[in-house]
Amino acid sequence: MMPAGLLGIEELERSEIEAILNRAKDFQPLENQSFKRLDLLRGKMIVNLFFEASTRTRTSFEIAAKRLGADAISITAAGSSVSKGESLVDTLNTLAAMRPDAIVMRHSASGAPHFLARHLPRTPIINAGDGTHEHPTQALLDARTILDRKPTLEGLRVAIIGDIAHSRVARSNIYLLSKFGAEIVLCGPASLLPAGLACMAPGVRLTYDIREAIRDADVVMMLRVQLERQHEAAFPAGEYFQFYGLRLEHLDLIKPDALVMHPGPINRGREISSEVADSQRSVILNQVENGVAVRMAVLERILTSHAETAH
Repeated sequence: MMPAGLLGIEELERSEIEAILNRAKDFQPLENQSFKRLDLLRGKMIVNLFFEASTRTRTSFEIAAKRLGADAISITAAGSSVSKGESLVDTLNTLAAMRPDAIVMRHSASGAPHFLARHLPRTPIINAGDGTHEHPTQALLDARTILDRKPTLEGLRVAIIGDIAHSRVARSNIYLLSKFGAEIVLCGPASLLPAGLACMAPGVRLTYDIREAIRDADVVMMLRVQLERQHEAAFPAGEYFQFYGLRLEHLDLIKPDALVMHPGPINRGREISSEVADSQRSVILNQVENGVAVRMAVLERILTSHAETAH
C-alpha cells in the first residue's frame, strides 16, 4: 500500500514505482488517437496549490485530474491570500475546510509538502516540487520515457549534467534510478556539484568533465541552471555553455541509441544547443507527453487507495 500521498521517491519501494510506471503505460494515448475522458475519479476534488511559478507541471496535473473525471482547482500564490499576508497554516486550514480529496503542492521551501502532510493528516499530499529537495512525478515521467525506448532501467549508464546542487529533479532521479541498479554519473561545475552527492545512493559518481560523463551513456539528462535558487555568483551564459552545454559534437561520444532528456524549460544556447534539442536523440517532448499519463497513474493510485483505507 502506498503512503497517503506522494512526498518523494526516496521513501518508495521499487515495486510501488513499477506499479505506477506500468499503470501510466495504460494511460498513454495510442498513436493518432485523442484521449478519452474516464470516470475513475468522478466526484473527487483535487486542489493544485502552487507557491512557485509553473506551467507544465500545474497544467499536466490539471489535465490528468480532468481526464480521470475529477474536478481540479488551481490556486497560485500570487492570486491567493498568501500574497495578502495570510500564513501557510491559515491557507491550509481554509483548504482543509473545503474537504479536497488530494492537494498537489509546489513550494520554494524544501520540506513544505511534508509540513502540509503533518498538518493535514487526512488529506493525501502530492509533492509537485519542494525547494531543492524532490520532484517525484518528474522522475517517474522520466523513467516512463526511458522505458518507452529501453527494455529496462537495470544497468543503464545515465549522465545527469548541470546545476545538480539546486536540482530537485536530479535528486528524485538519483533516488529512482539507483533503486533499479542504474549507473549514475553526475557532472557540473565544482560550485554546483557538492562532493556529498556521491553518497546519496549506490552507483553514483561525480566528474567535472562533460565528455567523461557522457562517454558511452545510454541516457543524457540535461538540467536547467537554477538561477533563482543560486546564492553563488552565476556563471556567464557563454562560459557555462562552452564547458557544460550539450552540443552536436558531443553526440559522437554517447551510445548510438542514447536518449537526450531535459525537464524543461530549456534555455537554448545555455544548457543545450537547438540542434541537439531538436535532434532524433531528443525525447524532451515525449517527457512532456508522459507527464499527463504518469500524473494520472499517481492520482488514481493515491485516491483509490486512500478511499479504500478510509472505509
